[in-house]
Amino acid sequence: MTDQAQQASAAHPAPPEIPGKPTSASRTTLSHIMTHSDTNLLGTVHGGVIMKLVDDAAGAVAGRHSGGPAVTASMDEMAFLEPVRVGDLVHVKAQVNWTGRSSMEVGVRVMAERWNESTPATQVGSAYLVFAAVDADGKPRTVPPVLPETEKDKRRYQEAQIRRTHRLARRRAIMELREKRAAEGFED
Repeated sequence: MTDQAQQASAAHPAPPEIPGKPTSASRTTLSHIMTHSDTNLLGTVHGGVIMKLVDDAAGAVAGRHSGGPAVTASMDEMAFLEPVRVGDLVHVKAQVNWTGRSSMEVGVRVMAERWNESTPATQVGSAYLVFAAVDADGKPRTVPPVLPETEKDKRRYQEAQIRRTHRLARRRAIMELREKRAAEGFED
């Protein structure tokens, strides 16, 4: 190693290796009963109410996994499969599917059941969110790797890597298009 490389290495040491955490360590379920104040003009629960519950549950999972504050960076593939009604007991189940250096993909499944019936809950929605772990100054901080435990967890991890690749490719393509249009004299 050269003197210059040694000086650079000493000035910017590699971050210490953070031990991984199993998927189950931060998995959580948030449950909420839907009331009239949650409805839209059609009389069903407003999608934004469900999205807030999704973000709340995902944020709790991201904070648990990273051991501190985490902020929502993006939400994609939010799917509403069935309407949610007043009186439904909604369960929002979330877990970390994948981790990068400071980011985490959290998968969320939304289940609903009638509060006064003994029928099984049905899936009414799902989403994928990306969270970034931040320090007290709002700067990115390193997160522990996620350790998939089950075959389902391993599948979710692999699928999350595909979604990440697509997110990055989409962002790159949009930036290239904007640069091209700017070079041609078009303003945004």
